[in-house]
Amino acid sequence: MAVQEDPTTELVPDADAGADADERPAKAMTIGQVCKALEQEFPDISISKIRYLEDQKLLSPRRTPGGYRLYSSGDVARLRTILRLQRDEFLPLRVIRQELASGRTEGAVGPSGGASGDAAGQRNRRRPSVTAPNSGALYTLEDVIEETRAEPRMVAELEEYGVIKGENRAGTKYYDETEREIVRAVTELARYGVGGRNLRAFRTSADREAALLQQILAPALRSRNAERRKEAIEALENLATVTTHLKHLLLVRDLRKIVG
Repeated sequence: MAVQEDPTTELVPDADAGADADERPAKAMTIGQVCKALEQEFPDISISKIRYLEDQKLLSPRRTPGGYRLYSSGDVARLRTILRLQRDEFLPLRVIRQELASGRTEGAVGPSGGASGDAAGQRNRRRPSVTAPNSGALYTLEDVIEETRAEPRMVAELEEYGVIKGENRAGTKYYDETEREIVRAVTELARYGVGGRNLRAFRTSADREAALLQQILAPALRSRNAERRKEAIEALENLATVTTHLKHLLLVRDLRKIVG
C-alpha cells in the first residue's frame, strides 16, 4: 500500500515513534518544511516541483523505512542551487545536472540580485554573450547531435524555420556555441511535443526584441569613440539580461492564470 506522506507535518521523535524516528538524523526536514524554508526566496516553490526534481535525479533525499522523505542541510543547499540556476541563469535541467556534477555549489551561485567576485565571473562565462567573437568554437552537425542528443530531423527543422542558421565553410556546415545551446534547449522542449514549427513564435519574439534594443542603442553602437561603443555593448548585455528576466516574469504570471 502506498505511503500517504504528510508534506507539512514535522517528524518529531518520541518514545512511541518507532523505527522512523530512530532513523531520522538531526536537523532533517520534511518536504513541507523545505518548501517553507525556501518560499521567501522562491515564491513559486511547491512540493510537486521538489518531487519532480527528485524524479529527474537532481535530488536524492533520504527515506525512512516508513517512506518519508527527509532532507539534510546538504540536500536543501543543493536544491537552492538548482532553483537559482533555473531562475537566474535560465539553464535547462540537463545543463544544471552537468553544473552540479562539475562541482557548482551554492557558494558559487549568488542569491537574487547577482553575485560578486569570482562567482560573478563564473556566471558570465557560462552565459552566452552578445559580444562573442566570430573566432569562437564551432561544431559540426555530428558534434551538435552527439553533445545534445538531438534528433537530426529536429535540427533540420530548426534550420528550416530560421531558429538556427549555421555557417558553411569548405562545404561543411558549422554551428557556434549559442546555436548548439539552442539545440540543447529545444531538445528539452521536444520531450513535451514541441517541434520546430512551434518555435517560430520564439524566433519572431527574439527578432522583435533585438530590433528594439538596436533602436535604443544604435547611435552609441555606431559611434567612432571606442569607449562609447564599449559602454554601449555593456548596456546591450544588461538590457538583454533584463528583458529575458522580464519575459520570464510575464510567462510565470500568465501560467498562474492557467493553473489558478
